[in-house]
Amino acid sequence: MRDPRVIALIGVGLPTLLIALIMAGFIGQVHQVDTFPYFSIDLSWPTMFMANTPTGGDMGAHVLLPAILRDELLPAGRLMGWSNDWYAGFPALYFYFPLPALFTVLLDVLLPYGVAFKITASLGVMALPLGVYIFARGIGYSRLVATITAATGSMYVFMESFSIFGGNIKSTMAGEFSFAWSLSLSLMYLGVVLRDTRNGGKVSPLAGVLLAATALSHIVTTIVVVIVSLPILLRRRGWRVLTSSWALGLGLAAIWALPFALSYFQELTTDMKWNPVTGLVGGGPFAGTTATPLPNEFIPIFALALVGAGWSLARRDRVAVPLVMTVAPFVGYWLLQSAVSFTVVYNARLLPYWYLGCFVFAGIALGLAVATLARWVPQRSQNLIVGTGLTLVMLLAITVAGIHDVPGWVRWNYNGYEGKESFSEYQSLMTEVDALPAGRVMWEANSDLGRYGTPMALMLFPYWTDDHPSMEGLLFESSLTTPFHFLNASEVSRSPSNPVRELNYRSMNFDRGIKHLALYDVSYYVAWTQEAKDAAAAYGLNLLSRTDPFEVYALPDADLIDIATVTPLVFTGEERFFEAALSWYDDIENLDRWLVADGPETCDPDDCAFDWPSTRSAEGPFLGGAPIATRGEVSNLEFEDHRISFTTTAVGVPHLVKVSYFPNWKATGADGPYLAAPSLMVVVPTEQQVVLEFTRSWAEYLGMISTFGVGGALIVLTVRRRRRRQGAAVPEFPAAAGS
Repeated sequence: MRDPRVIALIGVGLPTLLIALIMAGFIGQVHQVDTFPYFSIDLSWPTMFMANTPTGGDMGAHVLLPAILRDELLPAGRLMGWSNDWYAGFPALYFYFPLPALFTVLLDVLLPYGVAFKITASLGVMALPLGVYIFARGIGYSRLVATITAATGSMYVFMESFSIFGGNIKSTMAGEFSFAWSLSLSLMYLGVVLRDTRNGGKVSPLAGVLLAATALSHIVTTIVVVIVSLPILLRRRGWRVLTSSWALGLGLAAIWALPFALSYFQELTTDMKWNPVTGLVGGGPFAGTTATPLPNEFIPIFALALVGAGWSLARRDRVAVPLVMTVAPFVGYWLLQSAVSFTVVYNARLLPYWYLGCFVFAGIALGLAVATLARWVPQRSQNLIVGTGLTLVMLLAITVAGIHDVPGWVRWNYNGYEGKESFSEYQSLMTEVDALPAGRVMWEANSDLGRYGTPMALMLFPYWTDDHPSMEGLLFESSLTTPFHFLNASEVSRSPSNPVRELNYRSMNFDRGIKHLALYDVSYYVAWTQEAKDAAAAYGLNLLSRTDPFEVYALPDADLIDIATVTPLVFTGEERFFEAALSWYDDIENLDRWLVADGPETCDPDDCAFDWPSTRSAEGPFLGGAPIATRGEVSNLEFEDHRISFTTTAVGVPHLVKVSYFPNWKATGADGPYLAAPSLMVVVPTEQQVVLEFTRSWAEYLGMISTFGVGGALIVLTVRRRRRRQGAAVPEFPAAAGS
């Protein structure tokens, strides 16, 4: 037991085991008692290994994404692509992170899908103790100091004063498990880069692999960790290690990172205009206020972190990286709330590094204290081991005693939809809708739907049924349709969530809502409250089924493809097209007069009988051009995830395709597609047969070449190095006598 490696294994293993027991559901409840160790634990059945469908917060909708990857994208040879399951179609995994979803699919080969998903969701927080240990060792601390730092840093996952910022168990249960993956991986990356720098600048591929995995798990953490690593450039040979890791990491992650960057800078996402978190001190689950950088439960750790930071600086330890990791996110948090109007990034996303940095310095303080005390007493080595062990026990006791509602959150999520008392109601609704002809589903938003596991439970219509996409989905920023959907949701809901800020919402206005839903070719409406049921009946919607407490209505007939009756109007103003589209969408009486962001560059009179007028005003009215006398008919419609085809008799006349716009859609037999308000596509057939296919962009091809090329070269290099080492390790025996 005197071997520091054994102590390190125990010190990292104990908090990892505790986290694993909680995430698996073994620990049902923690009670405080008056005697040592001042807590008792109720054990329960491990819900992680129940073959059900996990729920809770965003997690209850995240369940769909790996299924899309497994069932739709990978069979088509894609890591990212198009899915019709949400938002009248959205680019799946272009703006969200593929590594956890891919890992879930791989586990699903051996395990039930729900179990695979729960294991994946849990791994990020379970890996944090190892991540902190590697980070502390990379800084240059001994195994024993790094062990205590890892145990202290692990306490971060049990913080209960916030449930959405990322990295702790509550945020993970709310759906931020990709962030937890990336947070742990980013610490491992920093540790390896620091180690390589201390080892004379020897470049190891591991750093680049870890950076790629960080990027493929979350983009915010990747940006933070690149900024945090900048002080390494000031070290001797640090620039070589750092730039090599950046190049290798980008090369490996390019299959996703390059398409993400291209699509993001093309303004193909929705700005949710997140409301920043403000404040400095106080707050938390027991104070009745929102979390801040210094919630009540965190103040003792902050005080100890000040000791650790001051002590390490006095010793002249190389702690520039952990200092930047702690201070820079705090500064960024403040800037995003007060000095910079940048609402795309939620400023609280930066706080996990602030919290974790303080936990790291608090651990350094404890580790240095144990090492210092051990030098003052006889039998230093033995007392160092004893002191480390006692510190680990103390940290474990404090951590467990501070656990309150985390096990309940885990049990709620991992009991699954099937474990909720109202599951029979939920299942009956899905059965009723599944029996209906294919069509998009709009449902009344209401927080009381949380009785089924999460208010987002009905986002899983495409998970439980065939060919019944939900208009509402998760991954809000991923679709241009998102703000218009939530305008629709407000018009057909008593208590809508209205998550996109600064929109002109109108609650319970079916006259507007039904017309807007027709524009998106929505077939069904599911009412939850009595007010919505009364409004649907008053409007004259046809009741298809009643399965208490839900009612399912048929919406007026609409088509996936409309033929223009008025020449489209092209917006050429300086404002974003989105601003003009909002104004156009608000004019409910003129939705048949289409507004587009672009159109044919020329219109030869020999080829078409109309011109496309333009406007520079984003405020409207948008009345379009002259009426189009040509009438036609659309037939032979085929609608798949990556392909839409139809036959039309109105060649030369604009057609509105009621699928969300994305530039990867390419038309054959037509000009376009052009972005049309609110978020759809317009094509102008040049032939009777029109085909739209979702293709790969140049960034996707370049990313694939980079990832497979760099990955292949890395594998070849690794194999050659291993063979070279094996060859060098073969002993040379002297020749036998007399030979």
